[in-house]
Amino acid sequence: MLHAEPSTLILKPAFAKIVCEPGWRWQKREKPLANYDLFYVWSGEGEVILNDRPYQVSKGSCFLFRPGDHTSATHEPQKPLVLTYIHFDVDSPVNEVPQPYRVLQETVDVEHLLSRYVRLFLVKTFAAEEEAKLILKQLLIILLRQDVEGPVEKNVSNQLTEAIHEIANYIRQNPGVPHRIEDLAMRAQLSPRYFSTRFKQLIGMSVQSYLIQTRIDRAQHLLMHAGMNVTEVADALGYRDIFFFSRQFKQYTGKSPSEIR
Repeated sequence: MLHAEPSTLILKPAFAKIVCEPGWRWQKREKPLANYDLFYVWSGEGEVILNDRPYQVSKGSCFLFRPGDHTSATHEPQKPLVLTYIHFDVDSPVNEVPQPYRVLQETVDVEHLLSRYVRLFLVKTFAAEEEAKLILKQLLIILLRQDVEGPVEKNVSNQLTEAIHEIANYIRQNPGVPHRIEDLAMRAQLSPRYFSTRFKQLIGMSVQSYLIQTRIDRAQHLLMHAGMNVTEVADALGYRDIFFFSRQFKQYTGKSPSEIR
């Protein structure tokens, strides 16, 4: 589903966010599901049975049921399930389908998108179906990303993630500053070692590699669009040795600065 265009998603009229009635139960039917169903638990407690396998569910439980699945569910009447479900099909061959079940630790983004999807159709919102397909694709990407990267550890807080992302953004906004890892770690209120470890986990490269990549990205922009020559760019980005700048630039881009300009 990663490479499926949003236009190939076929939205079904079966979707809602709902508080299940105390006596609610989802009975197993003779015929399996005919389409995909993105099924998310906002709160409550219950049990979902997927293809004869039981899952105890509560806040953050998220399923992607597939065509051919057999499903049923019950819940605790004193703790009723609050659910969002979205049925859809895909009008193209698909691969990289998200795993059928996971428990989301970070739920803010998913819940925002689910709420937006449902609200689009409460009134006759202009281009509702087009936006809904984009939202559904975003939701599928989030699930696929977790399949690839694994769930966020419970002890990695939103504050830590935001701090690391703020530092990465700060570096990108100030590529010519001679950043030191100790200073960046202090800005994030972390030890240099822990900061470096978490930075690589969340950003996908070491702090040092990110510093160089950001500087080279900015150099390419200045050479191509700002009318600056190689010496001016090297000086603007804090390189004291133009030959070192040229070597590093070629190492990261495969071309010399003069070729880019």
